[in-house]
Amino acid sequence: MRKQSVISAEISCEVGFADVDLAQVVWHGHYLRYLENARWALMRLIDFDLKDMLDSGYLWPLVDLRVKYVRAARFADRLRVRASLVEWEQRLGINYLVTDLSDGARVVRAQTVQVAVRPPHSSHETGELLFVMPACLTDRVANYLKVRGHQPAELPA
Repeated sequence: MRKQSVISAEISCEVGFADVDLAQVVWHGHYLRYLENARWALMRLIDFDLKDMLDSGYLWPLVDLRVKYVRAARFADRLRVRASLVEWEQRLGINYLVTDLSDGARVVRAQTVQVAVRPPHSSHETGELLFVMPACLTDRVANYLKVRGHQPAELPA
């Protein structure tokens, strides 16, 4: 879950009153919204936003989510959420790091995995899972790396 990439996006957010529970800490499920917002910032960075996903003709289900809660965030805390694209050839793997802006302390580490699925043609079929990401995604990643002078082989293993 700790691997980072040259393809990363960051957002910052403030913990709102509606995000905290009776113990006055962020309810665990609200972190997922923070991760989702960072994921979309990352996808926009590689020019593959929601419209592009929908227009691709594939379904893009999230098939795995792992979250490690390190330290509780509280009302009015300012957080930084970094999303790093670490896999894109067989699946879309994104690692996340949520830190407290005031002291840099880790709050949450997480990872999501999405796959591409060819949609079913009828209600009696199931979608076909692709074991290689389609070019509509991998071409965007390659273009992002090329424009910034990186090659996939340069990424840390």
